[in-house]
Amino acid sequence: MTAQLACFDEDVPVEGTLRVELEAEHGTVEVALVRDSAGELHAISDICSHGAVSLSDGEVEDCTIECWLHGSRFDLRTGKPTGPPAVQPVPVYPVTVDGQRVLVDVDAPL
Repeated sequence: MTAQLACFDEDVPVEGTLRVELEAEHGTVEVALVRDSAGELHAISDICSHGAVSLSDGEVEDCTIECWLHGSRFDLRTGKPTGPPAVQPVPVYPVTVDGQRVLVDVDAPL
């Protein structure tokens, strides 16, 4: 598969998230579309690597998202945890904005 329509630009709030499900070669992938404080869009796995809960329910600050359950923070650019208790990164996916369309390629994690 290639990049597919995930949402429209106005669907993702500033310093906020939107949870979407996209089809990958290996099945459905839960993705959190996140707009950071600078207005940049990111696509990151919606599943926390520590607690297996939805990251899209967490708080966005600068270029990180915090898991609501145990407080792990992940860098939106790399998926790497920036603080405990998580030690494993989460996948991040390429995002392309084409006009108002937000496209994500879940088959090509960064």
